[in-house]
This record gives sequence, C-alpha cells and structure tokens, in this order.
Amino acid sequence: MIFLTLILTNLCRHRIRSLISIAGIAFSVAAMLTVVTILQGAIGMFSGILSSDSEIIVFERNVSDLFFSNVPAAALNEITGWPMVSHADPVLFGIVSSADHPIITCFGVTASDARIRNATWIQGNSSVFAQHSDDVALGERAAEFLGAKAGDHVPIGHGIFHVIGILKTANGFEDGGVFMPLSSAQSFFHKEGTSSVITVKLLNKDDAAALKSIVRSKFPNLVALEDTEFTRSYSQFKILKATAWAVGGCGLVLGGLGVANTMIMSVFTRIREIAILRVNGFSHLQLAMMIFGESAVVSFLGALSGLLTGTCLLLILKQVPALHGYVDVSVDPVVMLIVILLALATGVAGALYPAAYAMRIRAVEALRFE
Repeated sequence: MIFLTLILTNLCRHRIRSLISIAGIAFSVAAMLTVVTILQGAIGMFSGILSSDSEIIVFERNVSDLFFSNVPAAALNEITGWPMVSHADPVLFGIVSSADHPIITCFGVTASDARIRNATWIQGNSSVFAQHSDDVALGERAAEFLGAKAGDHVPIGHGIFHVIGILKTANGFEDGGVFMPLSSAQSFFHKEGTSSVITVKLLNKDDAAALKSIVRSKFPNLVALEDTEFTRSYSQFKILKATAWAVGGCGLVLGGLGVANTMIMSVFTRIREIAILRVNGFSHLQLAMMIFGESAVVSFLGALSGLLTGTCLLLILKQVPALHGYVDVSVDPVVMLIVILLALATGVAGALYPAAYAMRIRAVEALRFE
C-alpha cells in the first residue's frame, strides 16, 4: 500500500506531464479500437451478404477478389439438382456508377433470392422483381443519394433503369446497392452465363463436407467453403484485419514513446530523490518496480480513457446518416482485452530504459547532483 502511495504521489507531482502521457495512450487506444471495430464490422457485413440464407459459398478458385470470380451456369444447374441441396442462388457482383456517385455496388440476383424475399420493401413489392430487363430495386441508402423513388427512371452507368421498388436491409452494403435481375446484370457487365458466387442452402448442415468434396472433384476450377471458412481464409479480409492492427499498433508505439519520454524526464528530475531512497535501503529491484509501476498506472488509465473515447466515437459515427449500417458498435470483448494488454505492454516497454538508468544511479554521486 505504501509502495502504491509512493507511485501515485510521484505521478501527481508532475500532473501535466502525466496527463499528456495518459492522453497519448488514450488516443492510441481509441484509434486502434475504432479502426479495428469498424473494419471487423465491414468484414462481418460483407460476410453477411455471402451467407444470406446459406451455409456454403461456391466461387472461382485462386481469385483475388470475388468481383473477378466467374462461376458458369452449368455448375449452378448441376449443384441445384444434388440431393443434399435445398436451394442454390447465383449472385453477380459488380460496380456501377451514376451522376455524382462513381461507385455503387450492384447485385445481380434472381427473384427467389433471400435478399429480395427477406428485405423490407418500403416501396413496391418483391412480386414484381425481374419482370422486365430494365427493372431495378434500390437499397434505401442508394435511393436517398440517387434521389429516386419507385416509378422513376435513373441513369446507372451506360443505361437507364426503371425503379420498381425501394427495399431496406440490415446490411449496410446491400442497403447502399442496386439490385438487378441476374440476366440483366450479366448483360450489363458482359458476363453472360456466369455469376460471381453461388450461395448454397443445405437440407442438412452435416452434408457440408460431402458437398465440398463433390465440388472439388466435379469442378476443379471452383472451390466451396463454409461461411466461417471463407471469412477466415479470404485474402481481402486478411488484408483488412492486418491493416487495422498495423494502424493501431503504430498508434500505440507513438503512445509508448510518450510514456518513455515522461518516465525518462521523471527519473532525470528525481536523481537526488532516488539517491535518498537508495541510502534509506531501497534496492535496485524496488527502484525498478517503482518506475514500472508509474508507467503501468499511466498506461492503464490511458487504456481505460481510450476505450471510453473509442466507444463514444463509434456511437457518434453510427448516427451519421452516410454511415448507416456500416458501423457496428458491438465491440468484441476479446478486442478490448487485447487492446488493454497491448497498451500495458507498450507502457512497460517504455519504462525499460528509465528503470535501467535509475538502477545505475550511485547514491554518493547523486547526492552531489544539482
């Protein structure tokens, strides 16, 4: 208890310096938490697009992005007829543009697709989807930034399309997209007779391994993965996760440098005090533990402040209309634990040199130090 009191007293004697170090760690932790949570939310949303009422995803082998995947219609027809398959839905992904909006995600789907069946239709209804080649349904956000409503004709890319409905989904990507009949999307993107993926719903989930094996043997150019397998192995997801942790890690390194600077300055200004502690029986280990304790307290307070700041920032971002559906404020407890541990490790690492320097101070010489 006395040791903790000494640590807190030392920090309070230099309040401004301690607060600056706490703020540095807090901003680093908030940045890491925000970036990691947003990117994980984005990954979860994209995974949700692929796993809509399905357990298996079939796509072209060795493609870097699903936008480049081509699954032939023959594969769809054969997979649909397999006895373990409840239904198989083709989906074609594409990027379209309109005036003032150069990037809009397009989903080429059939009328029976779960995205069409399960969506909440704000205007129009699913029964009229895919009746005409120039018909499209808009996600709620897409309708907002296109300024369109059911019955309007909107320019998209090099064509003019008739809006037959506005639908709302829980997925931010889908909510900001354009839904085209599959045949129209194939013609629009010059991918006749193909789709980007096939999402497969099984009659029995235990048949997943058998279906993957059959796909591997019958279609060497295709690969079938369960939804969880795809999320773990997809290269774009790995890049996003690595980027998030790298950005957050750089922020923590900067915060750790701030802690190191604070602790170095603290040791330099307390050389005579440290000498007195040595004369009064403090061991080298106790001096080191005092320095590490001060650093750990700073890091812990910074981590808690950063978690609070990051969570508040996520809540604010969630209220921004343009980011509707894109920001998930459900912070993973594992992520929170990792961030706290990294912050503490960074703070302790920042105290290594100051602690080593304090242990080398000789009491006799230090007492003459001005």
